[in-house]
Amino acid sequence: MSSSPALSARGGRLALLVVVLCWVAVLFDGLDMFIYGSVLPHMLEQKALGITSGQAGDLGSYATFGMLVGALAAGTVADRIGRKKLMISCVALFSLASGLCAVANSVAVFGLGRTLAGVGLGGLLPTAISMVSDYAPRGRTALTIGLLMTAHHAGGILSAYVALWIVEPLGWRAAFWVCVVPLLFVPVLAKYLPESLSFLVAKGRAEEARELAVRYDVELPAASGKASGAAWANLANLFRGREWIQTLLYWLASFGGLLLVYGVATWLPTLMRSEGYELGSALTFVVLFNLGGIVGMLVAGRASDRFGAPRISAIWFALTAAGVFLLSVHMPLALTFVVVFLTGVFLNSAQTMIYATVSIGSVPANRATAVGWTSGMGRFGAVFGPWLGGQLLAANKGDWGFTAFALAGVASMVFIGIAALRSAGRPEADSPEQKLVGAH
Repeated sequence: MSSSPALSARGGRLALLVVVLCWVAVLFDGLDMFIYGSVLPHMLEQKALGITSGQAGDLGSYATFGMLVGALAAGTVADRIGRKKLMISCVALFSLASGLCAVANSVAVFGLGRTLAGVGLGGLLPTAISMVSDYAPRGRTALTIGLLMTAHHAGGILSAYVALWIVEPLGWRAAFWVCVVPLLFVPVLAKYLPESLSFLVAKGRAEEARELAVRYDVELPAASGKASGAAWANLANLFRGREWIQTLLYWLASFGGLLLVYGVATWLPTLMRSEGYELGSALTFVVLFNLGGIVGMLVAGRASDRFGAPRISAIWFALTAAGVFLLSVHMPLALTFVVVFLTGVFLNSAQTMIYATVSIGSVPANRATAVGWTSGMGRFGAVFGPWLGGQLLAANKGDWGFTAFALAGVASMVFIGIAALRSAGRPEADSPEQKLVGAH
């Protein structure tokens, strides 16, 4: 293949276009995901819709249950209809569902809105990861995925400011109306986001792939030699030979990681308020947590491309467990700020490096299925985390919430650590892509 500087530059511009568009989509994903946790203290204080602490945990789990459904369906659907169509559908769905939350007049309607939003949110993330993986420069896949995921935490920061600046004067409904704004981004995606070249090649749509390559003046990816089969055939590929062991290790690590991520994301402001902090200070924790997430994505992505994503993920989970446990200990405010920031650095990127490992280790025809099912299996933890936090808070055992989340971090460290040891012992394959897998 040609590797001229001019061709590389033009290909780089295409990669930048894809990453920027996916970054904005994931920014809106993060805003919609974190907005509930950011406005929850206000809703509980105002007894909005008659919500109790126990119901609040259930509502948090509704969204993550929807994400479970979306993630499991998205990988298979994306491998069949394409990444672009699915991304557009997901953005439209969670935007419209937020509008339903904004007009809800009962807990049931609000819960339905959060569930539907979760389907869109859960479908978007693995699809965007698969898309940027297709266009990432060789040897920089984990860093590119980490860069993409900074958008999710930028959305979390945005949600805190939406809650701080809009909820107090205008009420909680206004925050969900803000989450309808991403609907305006749908035409932008439809016009400018290219379809995955590797998807088109894998589906045998060579003419479409050639036209896209000519338009952007980039190289066509080589056919993998493995056709994209039926949905269940793609899933079955994850269990061929001894691959089932690695697949289950990734799923278990993802379960613990997402239990931790969404348990903390949903309950951090409320748990901090229960510790005596004012609403402004509690929302500052959300900002610091997500700023840490942005820093962590960039650091972890770079480190994972050099040392291997499973190894970095295991180390990050160990540091996360220590940080989350420390939040249950009374500390001076300044020190608490530092711990929250560092916990954000390690927690969010630890989970993302699981996705990076799976994405790098998958052939293009099966990539979205592999990432989607890893994310989907992890969503069981994402459903359980908010529910667990709500039950502990309702029982006046908020401190135990941090301890439970820390234990989940330890479990994920063990599972991804075993996966790292197994991948380190694998022989290198012949293809360049598989050589990347051996390094991760």
